[in-house]
Amino acid sequence: MSYETLLTDIHGDGPLKTGVITLNRPKAMNALNDQLMDELGAALLAFDRDDAIGCIILTGSEKAFAAGADIAAMKDYDFQKVYSSNYISRNWETIRSVRKPVIGVVQGVALGGGCELAMMCDVVFAAENAKFGQPEITIGVIAGAGGTQRLPRAVGKAKAMDMLLTNRWMDAAEAERCGLVSRVLPADRVMAEALAAAEKICGFGRLAVMATKEAVNAAYETPLSQGLQLERRLFHSMFGTADQREGMDAFVNKRKPAFNRG
Repeated sequence: MSYETLLTDIHGDGPLKTGVITLNRPKAMNALNDQLMDELGAALLAFDRDDAIGCIILTGSEKAFAAGADIAAMKDYDFQKVYSSNYISRNWETIRSVRKPVIGVVQGVALGGGCELAMMCDVVFAAENAKFGQPEITIGVIAGAGGTQRLPRAVGKAKAMDMLLTNRWMDAAEAERCGLVSRVLPADRVMAEALAAAEKICGFGRLAVMATKEAVNAAYETPLSQGLQLERRLFHSMFGTADQREGMDAFVNKRKPAFNRG
């Protein structure tokens, strides 16, 4: 499938491959409009449905992961328009339904909706030139795609309040210290490292990878007792898979496992 605001590619030569989605609105610094978010949702779901794909990478350009939501497109909206159309919820949350791991690769700015989109990824690799911010307050609104909810969970209340109330940007080094990103790398290495991590994920058992993502995400939305119960049930379910039998047999017999047998 072809897209007007995205580029897609597939990497890897193993049984499972990595789907790469690149935001591609260079003249608008990858500002996130309705068309882009519709196409992004379609691309994510297409890779999620593809049995040959084990991991997904989401990235932008060297200058901008995404500079935010498209202000020019929304400046004339009124309450009736955004409420009746369920603006943002309608097409921004598709990524939450993706069951395979999504690695965000951020170079340049990730601001407003761009920062919020990065936080929706499961893992974030940042180039040393990356900067994160939530500048919505400077245009008379608040963050609306999870900034007030995911940012405190990632960096803590004090840091989140500072960023959301003063438009303070966070550089890559601080973002790593605060837990907003997983790794910081030179710009010329960040995509290669992300592809290497994705290849490693693709080499593990598909069901174990998906179950791990489900369990970790539940930790943010359920009490500890419920999260532990889900973890136990998912752990138990692994004993019904060929990958569990292959992995444990390989361990006992000191050989490399061949996963993704089901």
